[in-house]
Amino acid sequence: MALNVKILTKDDAEVTLCDLITQVKKIPEIDECGAIFSFEGIVRGKEKDKNVQKLILSTSNIKKTEEELINIIKETKDKYKVAEIAAVHYIGEFYTGDSLLLVVVAGGHREETRDALKETIERIKFDLDFKKEEFTDSGTNIIMSGG
Repeated sequence: MALNVKILTKDDAEVTLCDLITQVKKIPEIDECGAIFSFEGIVRGKEKDKNVQKLILSTSNIKKTEEELINIIKETKDKYKVAEIAAVHYIGEFYTGDSLLLVVVAGGHREETRDALKETIERIKFDLDFKKEEFTDSGTNIIMSGG
């Protein structure tokens, strides 16, 4: 079974954090792992001085963005020498509490596993070409990659 490293629309078949963890636990290298770290990025309903009603997340080229996500995963996996990284980023229309980003990292020890998770999250946020339209009670904000 191929591990998930995908950009999915919210209307695609849903992949959960539990699905990714289950897949990662099936890799042959799991016997050498002592840690699995996971992250679920969700829509926050309150920003400093405003309430978020909904969020629309898009990318101009899903295929290119997915290829860049795969490269981030490969580079981070190699850098930290972890056994596996699985990641799913959703695009579409979202509401408070909806999942946007799922990342699971399995590694030999806590330190490199945690560091690989942190770098994966940060690189996805800052390096991938996403446009975020945030609809709030005080208007609409458009935030490009890195926001």
